[in-house]
Amino acid sequence: MSTTDDAIRALLLLMPRLVGRAKRIPVPEELQSLALAPRHLSLLSYLLFDGPMTVNELAERLEVAPTTVSLMVAELSRKDVLERREDDQDRRRRIVSITDRMRPAIDAWLAKGAKAWRAALDPLTPAERTAFVATLKAYEQALDE
Repeated sequence: MSTTDDAIRALLLLMPRLVGRAKRIPVPEELQSLALAPRHLSLLSYLLFDGPMTVNELAERLEVAPTTVSLMVAELSRKDVLERREDDQDRRRRIVSITDRMRPAIDAWLAKGAKAWRAALDPLTPAERTAFVATLKAYEQALDE
């Protein structure tokens, strides 16, 4: 890309295609009736890739209030997608995880996107990956302004 305008033009054509392809990734049959929103996808992604964690840890990563995460966890727990258990080290803390029953379906659903990101990001240097993620975050923030 020789100019910023050339890059913008290319991205304005590319972004709708990316979103369209992402939307065509089929939701596993076990999850279709759950009416999952993008916020659920982010929460499930963290739990799948980073393992069980507390509501506060999830809230920090999702950049939302703990009460918002608590409501999502309660909703998904009622649907047998998530489970809450006591922390063995601190019984006051509750650890959230994906249920064993739903883990294979969620893993299969998110694996295609993760594989595509890995293929795109692996050839980049750590600095290039950092710049790419920062650019996407800046774009998201600029859309909100």
